Amino acid sequence: MKTFNLSAQPRTELGKKATKALREKNMIPVVLNGGEVFELPFNGTLKPGEKIVEIGNGKGLITTDLTVTNDAVRKLIYTPEIFAIELEVNGEKRMAVLKDIQFQPVKDSILHIDLLEVNDKKPVVVEVPVKLEGHAEGVKAGGKLTLSMKKLKVKATYDKIPERLVINVDNLGLGKSLQVGELNFEGLELMNAKNAVVCAVQLTRAARGAAAAAAAGK
Repeated sequence: MKTFNLSAQPRTELGKKATKALREKNMIPVVLNGGEVFELPFNGTLKPGEKIVEIGNGKGLITTDLTVTNDAVRKLIYTPEIFAIELEVNGEKRMAVLKDIQFQPVKDSILHIDLLEVNDKKPVVVEVPVKLEGHAEGVKAGGKLTLSMKKLKVKATYDKIPERLVINVDNLGLGKSLQVGELNFEGLELMNAKNAVVCAVQLTRAARGAAAAAAAGK
């Protein structure tokens, strides 16, 4: 993945009133999740914006409340590309990926962003765009190539996740489909249902007519 540099400020004032005031200043609330799991009680010192979240079995982790500007995340959000985010906060750089975005249903403005802290040891699940390459046999025979899944869920450490999943369709015949279970990418685990159809060559009216004419001529 490409790297996106993002600077964020700690957010110490929480609640609806503070959030509303933040958005009026063209700012977006962000929560950085993940990080290292530790035994409770926590004996360290929390930095501005940080808080402890209990995850059960006497363990916890630290989440960080942040703010970013709309302009800072525009090229991160409004793009089909995926990024590893180099996040600078509290004077430190931490790696993260985009976990979730909440949009205002009417204005479609960004209400909230969730980030997930990552490292090169713990796998994460990320949706990766699919790109088809080649000229399918079924298309040469008059069929139409359709892409049913524009993204696939991939599990791997963030540094092993590619910008896109390239799938060759040269051998895809007329009326045939390609399922998730038939795909294999080195170092990656596909998390979608194995029987889910990624792409297919559909029979067109012209292709059916040609097939019927060929059958009648035999």
